[in-house]
Amino acid sequence: MNDALLSAWNTIPPAHPKHYGAYFLTLVRNFALKRYAAGHAEKRGGGQMPLALAELSEVLSSGENVEREIDRRDMLEAVKLFLGSLPERQRNLFVRRYWHASPISEIAADFEMTEINVKVTLSRIRSRLQKHLRKEGLL
Repeated sequence: MNDALLSAWNTIPPAHPKHYGAYFLTLVRNFALKRYAAGHAEKRGGGQMPLALAELSEVLSSGENVEREIDRRDMLEAVKLFLGSLPERQRNLFVRRYWHASPISEIAADFEMTEINVKVTLSRIRSRLQKHLRKEGLL
């Protein structure tokens, strides 16, 4: 309310509206809509990023250990190679979850799968990724 009053104070002198009540209500409504939009803006991944990273933490070692043991480019190249070896549907599932941080429910709806099926498929892909990284000597 205070911000709306300040906005009215700052804009009324040059504007001189005919109906101050309607003008003020419009300012308050617009300010409220802007605050609502800012408060409900969807951050990247819609809050799914911590959950997605927690799922991947089982596969990858901590950032400090990875930096000491291997070069970052080797890890990226190995993951790209692994993703290239996956069937397209599995690759798309993996990318949607761990790159775009899409919720499981959204992925299930888009791929016409059950949520359980998506979770199991992602779990198997993570397991295969872990085996691949071990085989490459990166874990």
